[in-house]
Amino acid sequence: MTEWTNWAGDESCIPGQILQPRSVDEVARAVKESADAGRTVRVVGAGHSFSDLVCTDGLLLNLDHLSGIQHVDAEAGLVTVGAGTRLYDLNQALAACGLALANLGDIDRQSIAGATSTATHGTGRSLGNLATQVEAVDLVLADGSLLSCTEADRDVLAAARVSLGALGVATSYQLRVVPAFALHAQARTMPMAEVTGRLDELVDDNDHFEFLVFPHADAALVKLNNRTDEPIRPPRDLARRASEFLENGVVELACTAGRRFPSRIPALNRALTRLMTPTDHVDHSYRVFASRRSVRFTEMEVAVPRAACADVLAEIRRTITAQGLDVNFPIEVRFVAADEKAHLSPSYGRETAYLAVHMYRGMEWRPYFRAVQDIALAHGGRPHWGKRHLLDAEQLAGLYPAWDRFQAVRAQLDPRGVFTNEHVRRVLGPVQTGGRDAGR
Repeated sequence: MTEWTNWAGDESCIPGQILQPRSVDEVARAVKESADAGRTVRVVGAGHSFSDLVCTDGLLLNLDHLSGIQHVDAEAGLVTVGAGTRLYDLNQALAACGLALANLGDIDRQSIAGATSTATHGTGRSLGNLATQVEAVDLVLADGSLLSCTEADRDVLAAARVSLGALGVATSYQLRVVPAFALHAQARTMPMAEVTGRLDELVDDNDHFEFLVFPHADAALVKLNNRTDEPIRPPRDLARRASEFLENGVVELACTAGRRFPSRIPALNRALTRLMTPTDHVDHSYRVFASRRSVRFTEMEVAVPRAACADVLAEIRRTITAQGLDVNFPIEVRFVAADEKAHLSPSYGRETAYLAVHMYRGMEWRPYFRAVQDIALAHGGRPHWGKRHLLDAEQLAGLYPAWDRFQAVRAQLDPRGVFTNEHVRRVLGPVQTGGRDAGR
């Protein structure tokens, strides 16, 4: 039997069966056969979730063959794409049509299904997570039937946008797109006192603002990306290679050294901060948004009210020092608009700051992640669904205003709990029978 392992290399499973269907009909047949046999079904894309989100001993579906753009309506600003489409392929295909996604995260390896169903996001106070760009989703349900989730039933669509794969198998998405655009990308170090003192200004005055700060360092790397009509001026090849070497090769060496000699981590972090050099270029949006990542790590990300960002960050940094936590990866801070388009959106109903914390491969992550989670919870924090957290359904239910609405749709679409695994049972709980038209 074949073992499946995620990108980070720290979650794995041995599914009872792995299939790569080539059509929606094949998906429907495989799902129905598995459900009738009492087996559960999960779906995997690039394996970029850091948790056991897709692990199963039942059927594991890979939708790589259900990929590519299926339909383009440039005038309406809509495209339909296969659920297995990788973001890096989608970006290039959209660019060839003179189109783009309005916002992206900083990694483009995921499938569109994996990215949207976990509420993956970029940064920009007026822009929501990737799921807010979803206008419709086609699902295969447990009985093999097909359901098109559209605005005709907003509650179902709001559940399907961010679903953790717990409703059915998404086979295609209709996405809202915009005309292709360029970004003026600037990056430089800035004293942390200045970043926190000017935080509202930096967030409000830039289309896309984010920053990274290493524990024990007094400066942050700030990234300011803004739409522009300037001619494309990509980074020179030498500068690009140097930047990638610093972000991957040098960071890998420093992390390896820090793992072996934890007492040297503060000095190594400060040294990495000093090596950061300013950059300034103009490029196509999708080339600016995405970064190459070869260093393996595990990650947790918390979504807190934007107004709490500076306090939460300060508490995390104090806790690292006070508890003597060995942390050799930066804290990444990004900003997302409020939305109510998805019942399980971590930014539901409020402007949100996301704080991502990481631990290098082979290092113990639980004490650090638990401390960060406790700090975030004290400020009403919610977890990123594709990353690690230590919460269960009972704790999570109180954090999401539309939790019961999602559970009602789940009971309607998957009353037998076919699309579950240990992770889904832990974070969503059992299917709540007796919900909205349950078992219909």
